[in-house]
Amino acid sequence: MKKAVVYVHGKGGSPSEAEFYRELFPDCDVFGMDYHSSTPEQAKEEFPALARACLIGHSGMILIANSIGAFFCLHALSDFPVERAFFISPVVDMEGLIGGMMAGAGVTEEELKEKGEIATPFHETLSWEYLCYVREHPIRWKIPTEIAYGERDDLTPLTSITTFAERTGANLTVMKGGEHWFHTQEQMCFLKAWIREKKERL
Repeated sequence: MKKAVVYVHGKGGSPSEAEFYRELFPDCDVFGMDYHSSTPEQAKEEFPALARACLIGHSGMILIANSIGAFFCLHALSDFPVERAFFISPVVDMEGLIGGMMAGAGVTEEELKEKGEIATPFHETLSWEYLCYVREHPIRWKIPTEIAYGERDDLTPLTSITTFAERTGANLTVMKGGEHWFHTQEQMCFLKAWIREKKERL
């Protein structure tokens, strides 16, 4: 019986990105998760059912998740029977990211609490409810995990990703000169080599 490889895209991405991983897992069935959640709370409701559907008829599940998709998985699938996870540029400190956006938009915590939501010049909407949820639901992740991180990631500082990796026991691989969005030929070749190396441990 084959294993299921489930790919979870990031913001603005598509389930069709899962095609990239088919050649890397030739003995598995690869699925792209077609989800609609935009908050970790929504993902906690939606993701388990989608993952269970992929697991039907398979001997186990390997998770590949990108950026905010990885963040949603950290909240929604922490108790799911995932054998191993591969995270690419995962968002692991959402409170810090929101704080940075608030500072960039000149929004204080008091203002956000009073108004509930505030639109920013950089096309992101700050949400008091979202911030509170993140604070009240810290990440608890025990699934064996490999992380690929770009040295020039502009969303998650190296200190944050390193702290997360140490706290969860994840293995961290840093691509020199890499960005948050792995998309160039060099970056995609790096991802292929990274997965091929790490999957040997499965």
